[in-house]
Amino acid sequence: MPEAVIVRLPNWLGDTVMAVPAIRALRAHWPTARLILAGPWAALLSGQGLADVFVDYPRGWTGRLRTADTVRSLRGDIAVLLPNSFEAAAAGWYWGARRLVGFATGGRSWLLTDTIPVPSPRRHQVDEYLLLVEQLGAVTLERMPRLAAPDPDSVERRRARALVDNAMGTRLSPGRPRIGIHLGAAYGSSKVWAHERVLEFCRALGEKGALAVLLGAITEQAAAEAVTRVAPAVSLVGRDGPDLLAAVLVEIDALVSGDTGVAHLAAALGTPVITLFGPTDPTLTAPRGPASIVRQPVPCAPCFYRVCPIDHPCLTSIQPATVLHRTLSMLPVKA
Repeated sequence: MPEAVIVRLPNWLGDTVMAVPAIRALRAHWPTARLILAGPWAALLSGQGLADVFVDYPRGWTGRLRTADTVRSLRGDIAVLLPNSFEAAAAGWYWGARRLVGFATGGRSWLLTDTIPVPSPRRHQVDEYLLLVEQLGAVTLERMPRLAAPDPDSVERRRARALVDNAMGTRLSPGRPRIGIHLGAAYGSSKVWAHERVLEFCRALGEKGALAVLLGAITEQAAAEAVTRVAPAVSLVGRDGPDLLAAVLVEIDALVSGDTGVAHLAAALGTPVITLFGPTDPTLTAPRGPASIVRQPVPCAPCFYRVCPIDHPCLTSIQPATVLHRTLSMLPVKA
C-alpha cells in the first residue's frame, strides 16, 4: 500500500473532467493513501471527495519549475501521468516517485517504470485514462464523469444566480428556459459555430420562449456583443470565470457548445449538453452523461485541424433548427 500517490492531471479542462473515473478508481483502490492531484484545473476537483491534496500546476514553464519542487516535497511513491508529454514524464522522475505510470509515447518510455502501449485503435479519453490506473490494480467503477454541483446556498451559487438574473434584467420570468451558448474554443476556431448560425439559433430560441445566455472567455467579448446587438440574447462572456463556471453551468437549463471542456464540465454536473462536433471525433471525446451529439457528416471530418483551411463545412452545415429541436427535447420537465 503506497503512502502517497500523485496524479499529474491533464492540462485542459475537458480532459481533467474525463479523468474523474480514473481518479475515483484510484481512491477506491487505495482509500488510506494520500492522493495528490496536480494540474492547471486541480482546484476544480476539490470538494468532490476525490483526493487529499490539490496542487495548481501552471501551464507556463516558470510556474511549472517552481511548482515541481512543491510536488516533490509531497514525497509520492507512485506518479500516474495522464498527459502524454515528455515533460510530464520528466517531472514525475524529478518528483522522486518509485513508480511512474504512463503511455509509451513521445520518446519517454525510458523514464517510466510502467509503460502502457497506446491503444490502437484509440479509445475514448475516459477509457484510456482508466487503462493507466488499471495497471496499478485499480478496478473501474464507472465510465461516466460525475461531479457534485456547488451547494445552492454556497457563495459561488449565490454569485452565479445574481450574475444570471442581472444579465436577464427585464427578461427574467419564472419558468423561462435559459439556454447557455458557449461561443469559443481553446482548441481553435475550427470548433466554433459560425456567427450567422448562432444568431439564427438565438432568434429561434426567442420564438420558443427561451432565452440565450452567451458564455465564454473575455476573448469572445466582441463576438458576444455582435450577437446581443441584433438577437434576443444576454451575455455573461468574460464574467463566467473559472471560480464561477461550475455554478453558472448549473444555473442554466441546457448548454449548446462545441467540443470543449465546458461541455464536459456541464455534463458532469448534470446539465444537459448539446455538443456540436466538426473537426474532432465524438467516439474519442464526446461528453458522457446527459449529452447529445449533433454533427453533419462531411468527407473531410474528422480532420483535427485547429483552423479550417476551406469553408468549414462540418459546422456551417449544422442547421439551427436541428440544434433547437435537440435542445428542446433535452430540457428537464419542470413540475
